[in-house]
Amino acid sequence: MGFEEEYQAFMNAHLQARTGERLRRLQEGHSHAEMMFLKEVWWPLFYHFRHLHPEYEVKDFKDGKRYLDFAYIRPAIRICLEIDGYGPHLKNISRWQFSDSLERQNQLVIDGWTMIRFSYDQVKEQPRRCQQIVQQVIGRRMGDQLDQTSLSFGEKEVLRLAIRKGEAISPVEVEKYLKLSDKTVKKVLSQLVDKRMLIPASGTMRVRSYRLGTRLSTQFDI
Repeated sequence: MGFEEEYQAFMNAHLQARTGERLRRLQEGHSHAEMMFLKEVWWPLFYHFRHLHPEYEVKDFKDGKRYLDFAYIRPAIRICLEIDGYGPHLKNISRWQFSDSLERQNQLVIDGWTMIRFSYDQVKEQPRRCQQIVQQVIGRRMGDQLDQTSLSFGEKEVLRLAIRKGEAISPVEVEKYLKLSDKTVKKVLSQLVDKRMLIPASGTMRVRSYRLGTRLSTQFDI
């Protein structure tokens, strides 16, 4: 399915799972800016919305409730993604409200969240730069887990590429990414297939692309 179909399915699933204030917040808080972030930044990177939660509820330091634009949650990974608009309400914000906003962000960091904030204009005018930032942050968090394995440097980097992309990767992509020869890349890919961390995604006599294998998908919940 394309973006529109996946987006509607994503939103419908969360709307159906919520009640009360959490439902109202999703209906009213998820607006054009958030949808544009998904379409221009998130979707071109991953082509799915797994592990992503819109208008995610968290408790704040005053025992109240706050809502994050998006929360990306995986084992040992919690990333908050915020899209900040620029309007009259920001110009008229009080000093107390400004301090409260900073305190909210600080508390999330203390609680183990990684914060990523984009302005509406960044998402609209510089989507590729926003994609790069998301890739770097998520790739680094996933890389921390890969670093605990006994895989070679080349194997880890290939898996990082596959994890970040979220879909099949081709030998040509790997060659460009690692700047290695065709022969070396074929050897690395073959080793990962033998370890059941990659499996052929297309091609029979000659494999044209690879995707994450069962072993890695289970380990990282891809």
